Amino acid sequence: MSDESQTGTKEDGKSTMGGDAEVRQVAGMTLAGRSGSNHWVIMDGKKNFGGAEGGASPMELVLLALGGCTSMDVISLLRKMRIQYSDFRVTMDVERAEEHPKVFTDIILHYHFTGKELPPAKLEKAVSLSQDKYCSVSAMLNKAVNISYQIHTYDE
Repeated sequence: MSDESQTGTKEDGKSTMGGDAEVRQVAGMTLAGRSGSNHWVIMDGKKNFGGAEGGASPMELVLLALGGCTSMDVISLLRKMRIQYSDFRVTMDVERAEEHPKVFTDIILHYHFTGKELPPAKLEKAVSLSQDKYCSVSAMLNKAVNISYQIHTYDE
């Protein structure tokens, strides 16, 4: 198997990510993973589980994927709407099941916008479109997790 990734379309017309994803053990619980874009990501476990705490946990990466996916959508949509802001971030509050598997049960996305005279209706539209139409990670997680959001604005 080659280390080169390939992109394309399956026979059924569905797009592929561009090669197989892989996860390799580095040492102990430290792992390195990559997918079709060929970018490596370090994962690790907590020290009490034999990890070195040298990277994000897989569950943390799921949250970061959600935050990153919706953030990219919102940034793109606000650019198209020509909305100016000086700062944008998404924070997440998470509830997890108490028993194994300790899946996410509730995620609240907090969209924080800083700027002058930010139009609330357009911010809501961008966030709503991300959550309801564009964000693949949100669409996938929504099948198993209750996801909600709040929008926070701050004047400069």
